[in-house]
Amino acid sequence: MSRSGADLALLLLGGFRSLVDAAGTELADRGYDDVRPVHDFAIRAIADGADSASELARRLSITKQSAAKTIGVLQERGYVARDPDPHDARRKRLQVTERGFELLRQGEAIFETLRDQWAQRIGADELQGIEDHLRTLVGPQPVRFDTPAWIARDVGDPA
Repeated sequence: MSRSGADLALLLLGGFRSLVDAAGTELADRGYDDVRPVHDFAIRAIADGADSASELARRLSITKQSAAKTIGVLQERGYVARDPDPHDARRKRLQVTERGFELLRQGEAIFETLRDQWAQRIGADELQGIEDHLRTLVGPQPVRFDTPAWIARDVGDPA
């Protein structure tokens, strides 16, 4: 059976969705039933230095209002905190809390387990081959973790 390029894109998206959905279910079972994939993107961006709503908005390609709302949710749930800026008393800087870092660690462990399950289903060598081929086709880091809105960018945008 011949497949089209669109079929390939949908299979890749389906694989991504399958992993993310399974990880979300497992996170909920571990007590993190209040997080969504976008929260992971935001926490990772904050851990990587996005210490204000403006910077988070820029990194996530969302509005400052959306960033502020996401920050509010993450702060309310204990994943991030606003701490005084040591260089500017008028400013509060975003920081990932220990609970936020624990969420990231739990998520990473879950994805390792899911990868192992896929390797058991199709064979470790086969899965490694798929990963190697994808790395060849799309590069070593095809999507930055802090840019969930990448699909909305202009095709000519080099970023």
